[in-house]
Amino acid sequence: MIRIIGITEHFTIKVLESSELLKEKLLWYWIDFSEPTREETSFLHQPLRFHHLAIEDCINKLQRPKLDYYDQYAFYVTHRLSEESVEKEEINFFVGNHYVVTFHHLPSPEIDQVWERFINTKEINEWNPYLVFYYILDKIVDNYFPFLYQVEDTLNDIEDNSNHFSMEKLLDQLFDTRHTLLRLRHTIIPMRDLLYRMLNSHRLDDIQGKKEYFSDIYDHLLKLSEMIDANREITTDIRDSYISYNSHQTNRVMKVLTVITTIFMPLTFIAGIYGMNFERMPELQWEYGYFIILGLMMFIGLSMFIWFKQKGWFE
Repeated sequence: MIRIIGITEHFTIKVLESSELLKEKLLWYWIDFSEPTREETSFLHQPLRFHHLAIEDCINKLQRPKLDYYDQYAFYVTHRLSEESVEKEEINFFVGNHYVVTFHHLPSPEIDQVWERFINTKEINEWNPYLVFYYILDKIVDNYFPFLYQVEDTLNDIEDNSNHFSMEKLLDQLFDTRHTLLRLRHTIIPMRDLLYRMLNSHRLDDIQGKKEYFSDIYDHLLKLSEMIDANREITTDIRDSYISYNSHQTNRVMKVLTVITTIFMPLTFIAGIYGMNFERMPELQWEYGYFIILGLMMFIGLSMFIWFKQKGWFE
């Protein structure tokens, strides 16, 4: 679908068909390619005449966020995040002095929101292609925050473990969270680098004229990247704590088993001696030999238990 709105010389909004675009006298216009067909995509070639490399980047999905300079416009590749998942979705921009063109293969709530805001605004003279670009970019970046907040809530639940999940389930949740953070990092860090390049470019005069607006987006991306790094460190600390706790529990179990084994070693030795079937064993003829040996074994076992307890092995 292609939708077009233009600003006339009298600062009025006019909805146009693609065939009317070049016939109208406009101050500037906005074309949105939403889930375009192949025939609609050819509109980028004629009559818009964008560079074929930029058009290829639009057609080939999920390019890395970037900025390319052309004679009359700049081409931007950005990434939004799907509300249903942490999947990246590409949005491309052609931004010139007299137009802004948005191109996306999947629906974009950010563009729809700015489109509605633009159509319903009463301050048309304050809008221009770079302001449209700013508003959409700001919406894209603002929609990153809920994903990070959700990750932080998940980490708090894992750390508190109020539901008393097993350690195996907690570790599964923790590794899933780390995977989510990694995917967020692969989206946010390239976007941060793109904004840094935009702010430090000497070829984007109109961006420099609205530097405070785009700097605000860059600050949000810096905050997001710091949140990602902090949360990754938290996941590492929680993982190490769980692994250390698991090792500690294992060591405690092994220590108890070792104590029990050590206590029974001399008892097993005595029982093994008197379990041999030699005919001449003097002690076998004792009247109270059984009770003496049984008492000796009990004494040895109890003495070793008391000694180990005094050493603190059962604490």
